[in-house]
Amino acid sequence: MAWQGSTRKSRLPTNWASLRRRVLRRDKGVCQMPFSDGRICGAEATDVDHIVPGGDHSMANLRALCSWCHARKSSSEGGAAAALTRVRIDRPKPTHPALED
Repeated sequence: MAWQGSTRKSRLPTNWASLRRRVLRRDKGVCQMPFSDGRICGAEATDVDHIVPGGDHSMANLRALCSWCHARKSSSEGGAAAALTRVRIDRPKPTHPALED
């Protein structure tokens, strides 16, 4: 289950089901994810996505996405967030044994 182990559901507004229906209806049930060439995915939308992650649940920040595009976007955001928490270790560059005195 997607919500298992996540606190995300508890951070959604109490009217999330209504907002979700409104977004899917507004976007006519079509995935709104743009491709790099500007085309829109156009597959059947099953998920509602926050364009900018966070607490903004306004209609302007929500869009309908297909499950594939939503998973890809969420994975990308998770990877970017994890990269910010990684500790970078700068190690001295080794010299070639033949160049040591």
